[in-house]
Amino acid sequence: MRFNKIMMALTMVLAIFASTALQAQDNKAQRPSPPKTVVRQLDSLSINVVYNAPSVKGRSIWGALVPYGKVWRTGANEATTFEVNKSVIIEGQKLAAGKYSLFTIPGEKEWTVIFNKEASQWGAYSYKKEMDALRVSVKPGKSKLFVEQLAIDVSEKGEVSVAWENVQISFEVKEAK
Repeated sequence: MRFNKIMMALTMVLAIFASTALQAQDNKAQRPSPPKTVVRQLDSLSINVVYNAPSVKGRSIWGALVPYGKVWRTGANEATTFEVNKSVIIEGQKLAAGKYSLFTIPGEKEWTVIFNKEASQWGAYSYKKEMDALRVSVKPGKSKLFVEQLAIDVSEKGEVSVAWENVQISFEVKEAK
């Protein structure tokens, strides 16, 4: 009889835990900047980007909401993550296999793309430059269309693009040989 009561109590605790976990997942999907995941398989190379996609909502983004010259989490909420299962070459520089937070420093004429070893961060509040695994520079361009909600994509050729409002940046990812 005592065993049955313990099992029943354990079952109730597990049910409450499962319900809370499901609610937490639902809450993330209901955020104003919902979570997005991009997965691209290029032969044996896997590229996985997880980010939260804010919307323009009539605001000025570049140089205003997202200031020039300052580290940006490249999305909203938790820092965007970039994960590769093999060592890669990004814009001519080597990055070891692993999971990184993906930050950028936007500029009018040049952006810095940062792969930081501290993958689990909220925003850029605890960002530490000494944890950077790699920094590359890219040129921003005008997006072909207005992009209301931040969009990150990985092409079939391994080009990662980040587009929001009227700006787009891209960087090339290739498997290191």
